[in-house]
Parts: sequence; C-alpha cells; structure tokens
Amino acid sequence: MIYYIADPHFGHKNAIRFDNRPFADVDEMDRVMIENWNRRVREEDDVYILGDFCFRTKQEPQWYLERLKGHKHLIQGNHDRALVKNEAASGYFESIDPLLGIFDQDKKIVLCHYPIAEWYGYFKGVWHIYGHIHLGLRGDTGAFMRTKERALNAGCMINGYMPVTFEELVVNNERFRNEEKNREDEG
Repeated sequence: MIYYIADPHFGHKNAIRFDNRPFADVDEMDRVMIENWNRRVREEDDVYILGDFCFRTKQEPQWYLERLKGHKHLIQGNHDRALVKNEAASGYFESIDPLLGIFDQDKKIVLCHYPIAEWYGYFKGVWHIYGHIHLGLRGDTGAFMRTKERALNAGCMINGYMPVTFEELVVNNERFRNEEKNREDEG
C-alpha cells in the first residue's frame, strides 16, 4: 500500500497554533500522530512524506522515525534541511528527493512539497500531490490550488493527522474544497 502525508511538523509547538490543530500540547500531538500512523501503516507499506517532517523539536528526528512503520520516502520541504544533513536520521529514508514522479496503481503522480501551478504531464492526466500551504487559508495559493482538478493537498490537517491513500486524498480534498466554498458563500 502507498500512503501520503505532508507537513506533520512533529515536535513543532507553533504548528498547533498556526493550523489550529486539536491538541493541547506538542506531546499530545506527537503521540496521537504516531499512533494514527502506526494504526494504518504496515512495515511493508510505502509512505511519501511531502516535506516538513519535524521542526524545532526537543527530540532528535530519528526518535520519531524509529517509531514510525513503513518504508519512508522524503520529498524535501523548507523545514527539512537539518533532517537531511543528519546522517542518523536520513538513514531511515528509502529515498530523499526534492521532486519525484511515481505510479500509484494506474495513476502517474508528481510529488513536491510545494504546490506547482503546472506540473509535468499536466495536460496528460498526471496528478500532483503537494504540501507546504497547510490549510491554504491565507493568501492566494490555496484558493488557486483548490481550482486544480488533479492537485491534492496531502497536509496532515486535511487528512486526519495520518498518512492516507490516494483515494482518501481525493475524498478529503473534495470535502475540504466544499467546506471552503461554503465558508466563502456564507462570508
């Protein structure tokens, strides 16, 4: 099975406030997200982490990585520089890339931490999975990306704070788009 998650920000206290995450503190956030991850992911599964794995943590990155099941693939985000330079932590990843093309069942997908307006294969049915903008409620990028039919935000805050399948990404992004449209219509 293949799973996707973006912007978990393990150990990052400010992510709770920034995303209005439903956790009392960083310890609860880390515990719940690790439990959610391991309840779904098996050791033989692949998990594509679309950036910002952890940030400003009191734990070393490998503390999180050794607790998480699956074959982990990192698509580098803006907060992953120290993680990538940490040899002990980077050894937990099967791959580390800034941009990656993969196949998930019959879908060709371009993975990047950053949302891309027009990606490789855009006009040929290729999908794009991204992170970085979290809920995308600030600025124009989130609104723009919600208009892109084959672009999916893998942000953990849209996807139940756990890795999700491609099919779940489609459903969760559609729900999120509808919720945002309803908010705009009411406002």
